[in-house]
Amino acid sequence: MTTYNVSFVGAGKVAGILCRSLYNAGNRILRIVTPEMKEEGTLLARECGALWSSEPVFDESNDVIIIAVPDHSLSAVLSGIKCSVDSVVAHTAGSYGLDVFPEWIVKRGVFYPLQTFSKNRELDVKDIPFILEASQPGTEAVLKGLAESLGGKTFFLDQENRRMLHLAAVFVNNFSNFMLTAGKEITIKAGLSFDLLIPLIKETYSKALANGPEYSQTGPAVRNDKNTIEKHMNLLSFSPELKSIYWEISESIITYYYNHNRNL
Repeated sequence: MTTYNVSFVGAGKVAGILCRSLYNAGNRILRIVTPEMKEEGTLLARECGALWSSEPVFDESNDVIIIAVPDHSLSAVLSGIKCSVDSVVAHTAGSYGLDVFPEWIVKRGVFYPLQTFSKNRELDVKDIPFILEASQPGTEAVLKGLAESLGGKTFFLDQENRRMLHLAAVFVNNFSNFMLTAGKEITIKAGLSFDLLIPLIKETYSKALANGPEYSQTGPAVRNDKNTIEKHMNLLSFSPELKSIYWEISESIITYYYNHNRNL
């Protein structure tokens, strides 16, 4: 298995997990650059046997430089990088493509791990799909090899398809998690334990993955049970925001299953 000399700009959730995983897989971590997060950067560098710096300056020994920073900082960070033209520079953002790079970076790529990352939570990177894009075949081979050194599955998608995948990920991850938060808020309001919902949550996702989410919908909206929906709306008088969300989603479910003639 090929291993690589890798450096990182960033020491947040994504950078931390990827850096430690690459290091544990036998890759050499050369440098961690964090212009602002010095404490996090020096700690990550120490864990992975790397040097820390506040300046994004990299010598020719770097095979790959991974930019794992918040999306709003990506363009500015890339513009400030100084590295060899032979180094591959790749960012981890799902909603940005190759056009965010300055022209002088020739070997450019996207190294997007399709997963949710949280601090203080271990993650098995072997289960992560890595969505890749590269400016040239040589860069493509390096990014594929880097992902495979982690045991990850690789998929090459262009910017438009990756953006659509990122959008789908927001629905299944970010929005669904907020629905759990809303459910917890309601149980707290009622003086109940959120734990009562855990078996339901597990079965909901298990069934959706086994049968397909479109064939697993239950509840008052899919039955167009207007009486129950009205009662729920009244119960949500304590939160206009949740009441609005409830109504919008119920309407969407009714419309979807009516238009698709689903009878579940």
